[in-house]
Amino acid sequence: MNVTLLRVTPFGDDLAGEAAAICTRSDNPDRARGHAIMSGHQSILEHIVFTFKIEEISRVTLAQLTRHRLASYEVESQRYTDNGQCSVIVPKSISDDPVLYQEYLQLVQRTRDFYDKAVNIMGIPKEDARYASLQGTATRLILTMNARELRHFFSLRCCNRAQWEIREMADKMLDICKQECPAAFEDAGPGCVRHQCPEFRPCGHERTHDWDVAEA
Repeated sequence: MNVTLLRVTPFGDDLAGEAAAICTRSDNPDRARGHAIMSGHQSILEHIVFTFKIEEISRVTLAQLTRHRLASYEVESQRYTDNGQCSVIVPKSISDDPVLYQEYLQLVQRTRDFYDKAVNIMGIPKEDARYASLQGTATRLILTMNARELRHFFSLRCCNRAQWEIREMADKMLDICKQECPAAFEDAGPGCVRHQCPEFRPCGHERTHDWDVAEA
């Protein structure tokens, strides 16, 4: 998985501070920004916009990602590109089992063979042949979100209870956001970073600001 920052609003923390200062007629933008974020008045963060390029994630994770509707997505098309030789994402639970892993690879090859026959021999449109593709098929996309929505995204997807692949992606995105706008993302992450876990069934293991934790 590759996560690359393509664009970000310049001086995002400063811009959010100016927005907060306007609201309260404050002469201290940094303090106004901190008070606004702490108080839950996070519309000031909508002025900060990030654009990421994300590569080598599965269609499984894509389906979860696009549930976050306050964002813009451009995804590699399976209608117009050759889907027969795309790489696949293999969960560690499968790759750790030699027998199961070989069965998985055989299944991948069978779907590739079917796709190749359907498109190149039978003349089936790519948009129809793709129905045989596995959910583990890798894809790539461009994603744009503002900082407020990113904080919400991180609160859900950096959680230990999130699915492993989207959690890995969210952790990498959060690393980048913290580097670019440390004030806006100082307390970003799952609920346990800021307060008690909001999950009905907590995992029992608090995540920290060290995003290189082994379970991620």
